[in-house]
Amino acid sequence: MSSAVNAGDTAWMLAATALVLLMTPALGLFYAGLVRSKNTLNTFMMCVAALAIATITWALVGYSIAFAPGNALVGGLDHVGLSGVAFEPRDGQTIPHLLFMAFQATFCIITTALVAGAVVERMRFGAFLVFAALWSVLVYAVLAHWAWGGGWLQELGALDYAGGIPVEMGSGFSALAAAMVVGARRDHGRLALLPHNSVYVLLGAGLLWFGWFGFNGGSGLGANDSSVLAFVNTVLTPACALAAWFVLDLIRSRQVTAIGAATAIVVGCVGITPAAGYISPIWAMVLGVVAAIPSYFVIMWRPRWRVDETLDVLAAHGVAGLTGIVFIGLVAQAGWNGGLGDGAFYGDLGQLGKQLVAVLAATTYAFGATFVLLKLIGLVIPLRATASEEAIGMDIIAHGEEAYATGEGAILVAVGDKPLRNSALEVGSDREHTPVRV
Repeated sequence: MSSAVNAGDTAWMLAATALVLLMTPALGLFYAGLVRSKNTLNTFMMCVAALAIATITWALVGYSIAFAPGNALVGGLDHVGLSGVAFEPRDGQTIPHLLFMAFQATFCIITTALVAGAVVERMRFGAFLVFAALWSVLVYAVLAHWAWGGGWLQELGALDYAGGIPVEMGSGFSALAAAMVVGARRDHGRLALLPHNSVYVLLGAGLLWFGWFGFNGGSGLGANDSSVLAFVNTVLTPACALAAWFVLDLIRSRQVTAIGAATAIVVGCVGITPAAGYISPIWAMVLGVVAAIPSYFVIMWRPRWRVDETLDVLAAHGVAGLTGIVFIGLVAQAGWNGGLGDGAFYGDLGQLGKQLVAVLAATTYAFGATFVLLKLIGLVIPLRATASEEAIGMDIIAHGEEAYATGEGAILVAVGDKPLRNSALEVGSDREHTPVRV
């Protein structure tokens, strides 16, 4: 079925694409505040790297694997190098095909950046670049095909409005695998590895929420009722998740933490992502509370694990996204989702079964494929920094720069015979300008 380009839909989707692109530097700010100061710049740079690497891989081959006609498991090669992607709309759409490709590219970019949160403070920057290039094609694009590109989960009837399968569960369970392969930070379990800037975290979370209106609101692919519902639900669910997190914090410690508040915003946005255009606003509010509970307790339990999944990507994205996918199977309503079907609470138990199949498939593939991919990369290049490099900090080691160069207490750091300038490690005044070789 052919269709014509609609100017209003196109204008909204141009704005939505820009909003989603903003989410990656917002994520960089969110992540950067959560790490120690000596790793601030490197953490942000991993997100910046995704802007380059995932964009290129998506345009060259990832988009084709996700959305070109293919089979149940993977798309074909019709759109390699953006072949056949121009100004005419895809069948059934009212925006240029080229714009649809760009909108979907922003999803691939931020999902690739999300996985970095599991391995910051010790993964080599070069190794991450290689991983990002391969993961964006072999994991993200495949999951996107399953959910949206005519793959087997879409054919099964599993519902995912804006990315619970490829984005949220894809990043969360890939993050778990990445943390297991790369290994824990050298001080994990011995020292309190605390966030260094809570204001960065709150600001990043606020900008992520702002960008999420494009993420969810744009997934209706036009200025239409579906996008309006998704937009409104993206207001309601994070607000309810935030309120629920306040209550959980007060019960647990009688204090409401800034880091917890920022995390709650993200959890709420993640939870509504797969369900945004499929459930009523009242159920969206309930989802905010429901999504907050398992994510909160996974984060509380994480310090007891040996696995050092640094920035809680599994809890905030994997678990919350899984919750949203299952919630669709319970409370979806045909009256709100354009006739796509009801959930178990409204008479269709089969939809819940389809959602559970999607959960099992996405989590298994994301974890398994990422684990194998990193193991293979590790056979060729080292994945993580040495203990001495990690002690100095990845800002200096990877970039020769610092986020906070005060000019006080500066020392010269050299790796081998190569000096790295602009370092201001925290040392006593009697150690100023002392060369250190690692």
